[in-house]
Amino acid sequence: MIKKLTLSALAALVLSVGSAAAAESEAHIHDVDFSFEGPFGKFDQFQLQRGLQVYTEVCSACHGMKFVPIRTIGDAGGPGLPEDQVRAFASNWEVWDPELRDTRTALANDHFPESALPNAPDLSLMAKARAGFHGPFGLGINQFVKGIGGPEYITNLLTAYTGETTEMAGTTLYENPVFASGYIAMTPPLSEDIVEYADGTPATVEQMAEDVSAFLMWAAEPKMMARKQAGFVGVTFLALLAVLLYLTNKRLWAPHKGKEQH
Repeated sequence: MIKKLTLSALAALVLSVGSAAAAESEAHIHDVDFSFEGPFGKFDQFQLQRGLQVYTEVCSACHGMKFVPIRTIGDAGGPGLPEDQVRAFASNWEVWDPELRDTRTALANDHFPESALPNAPDLSLMAKARAGFHGPFGLGINQFVKGIGGPEYITNLLTAYTGETTEMAGTTLYENPVFASGYIAMTPPLSEDIVEYADGTPATVEQMAEDVSAFLMWAAEPKMMARKQAGFVGVTFLALLAVLLYLTNKRLWAPHKGKEQH
């Protein structure tokens, strides 16, 4: 009996410490009001185009998106570039062709290149792989409305550099309270006006971080809008079916209700 109580107390202590650590890490992640959140949200096409520009001019120097076909940037619900612009965009990349055993100019049907650096993670699924909301605040209705918080995590990570550095094993690490260890090897990738938006939007660090985060969410979930639409249609049909079944049941049993059984 004493052994069971001791084990229970230890388990409770571990859970409380884990919850406190999760809450501490969660405190660094603030919510961002993205247009695609919620059951009726949808991607902002102009924001995706700006995010594509940030990825192309900044992030692609190190990070790839090998699971994303280039042609999808012309799809409805995505950046929505015209076909000629998609082909022109693809021609700016070099991809490996296993048949030629050499690189060649990319075509629209090719995928984005892989990461240029061996230790740089691929960004194709980053927005889904990284959770921004932990603990009880990341579950249930909150998670249904806000999602897992991947875009929020990316936005916070890109804007949380403090400017402090430290040396470890000959490597310079940059202080970033959003990162799990508090220090990250990636140099601050964004700075004011590092890109020039074609639509005239001010290229602040916060704006660029949100734009590229939205783009990476689309890269991870390019069919999100189609899934939401299909889900809405399915729920509507289920609601109509429930009403029809109720009315049918009421009509069938109405003549028999209230009659005494003999």
